[in-house]
Amino acid sequence: MPNIPAATLADLLALAGLPPAEATLTGADPIQPSTFAVGTAAVASIAASAIAAAAIHEARGGPAQTVSADMAHALAEFHSERHMHVPGFDAHEWDAIAGLYRCGDGRWIRLHTNHDHHRNAVLAVLGCPCDRDAVAGALAGWQAEAAETAIYDAGGVATMTRSLAEWAAHPQGEAIATLPALVIERIGDAPPTPLPPLGARPLDGIRVLDLTKVIAGPVAGRTLAAHGAEVLHIAAAHLQPLPALSMDTGRGKRTAFLDLRHATQRATMRDLVGSADIFLQGYRPGAIAGHGFAPEALAAMKPGIVCVSLSAWGHVGPWSGRRGFDSLVQNANGINDAEQQAGGEAKPRPLPCQALDHASGYLLALGAMAALLRRSQEGGSWLVRVALAGTGEWLKRLGRVEGGLAAPGIGDVARFQEQTDSGFGPMTALRHTAQLSATPAHWALPSMPLGSHKPAWAGSP
Repeated sequence: MPNIPAATLADLLALAGLPPAEATLTGADPIQPSTFAVGTAAVASIAASAIAAAAIHEARGGPAQTVSADMAHALAEFHSERHMHVPGFDAHEWDAIAGLYRCGDGRWIRLHTNHDHHRNAVLAVLGCPCDRDAVAGALAGWQAEAAETAIYDAGGVATMTRSLAEWAAHPQGEAIATLPALVIERIGDAPPTPLPPLGARPLDGIRVLDLTKVIAGPVAGRTLAAHGAEVLHIAAAHLQPLPALSMDTGRGKRTAFLDLRHATQRATMRDLVGSADIFLQGYRPGAIAGHGFAPEALAAMKPGIVCVSLSAWGHVGPWSGRRGFDSLVQNANGINDAEQQAGGEAKPRPLPCQALDHASGYLLALGAMAALLRRSQEGGSWLVRVALAGTGEWLKRLGRVEGGLAAPGIGDVARFQEQTDSGFGPMTALRHTAQLSATPAHWALPSMPLGSHKPAWAGSP
């Protein structure tokens, strides 16, 4: 049986180095159909990030406050991209050839082709047109693991479906088996950085550079914005956008373009770093570092900075440099096969939401705020690490839910939604799950199209 949500919450706070704190958590697994404790993961990770925000507010002289979170609301927020609606825009959909295929050896492989360059890499390896039947026919001539390797070597992304036992015996599975869901480490010396004077919200006066894309990293930035941080999302005009995802996760943020391939724009980024408290990045390993913004370089640029880094597979092991996405990780690490076996189904069964992405987002936010408290007390520059694969191992450690696949689902989510303006038109989207008694979480800025603002902090000339 899985841990109860309160025990999981206590474990997360201890992992972040925060003192014990209580929260009112309602609901119990299973709500969504899964044999994994996705509801516990959702409500505990969201509540932990809210408790960290409350702790910062109290450390700045604010009142102690209570935190509450409902599991059904948390599970809806773990699928927030599907519950965001703007007239004239479609929800995020998978690419036409993305998904599961049976290979010639009888094994399954999952392709992720939502980015054009990843799709092109798959088609180049398979030597076929962009047609689902053609892709299936081509993969019928491959062994699944060989196709996985060839697609990755060509610049694409795919994973063979593995069982829990196969992943545990895989070199990458072995490398991350004991990886904590959240790693916070000191990477440089700096005097203590006092928290800003008390403001109306926990993170008032905290500046966050958000260099993220897709779901997990952007959710972390959105969470920090929900508690009052000034979040400046930096995108690049030449990179393929994912409109529905950026619309959902752009709430509360300003958004600007910078192209770090150019020296003048790297200089602008260095100027922004000079006034930043948190540098959040979620691109493939080495991409941002290759432009001169590795954590150690950032700590030298701005002693006392909190670097927050997301990866797919973890920072250790033979796959540490690989790209990856939630759907690929849960397919490789045994979760999808375990769900298939539990349901007696014909093919691997994914989780009912992108649970690794969303949980990782809240863990990133939790780690960022815990590191802010540490630098105010101890000084230093800090690095927070979260990996989708590490989050997957954490989810497994929460245990299995007997009969979980028979759960009815969340039901009508309208009770969790709000209507706001946005740069795209009227937006219906989910409110934040965690309720703080003195500083209610909310987004003060509307979601805007990428690149709508200057690459400068608010109030700068």
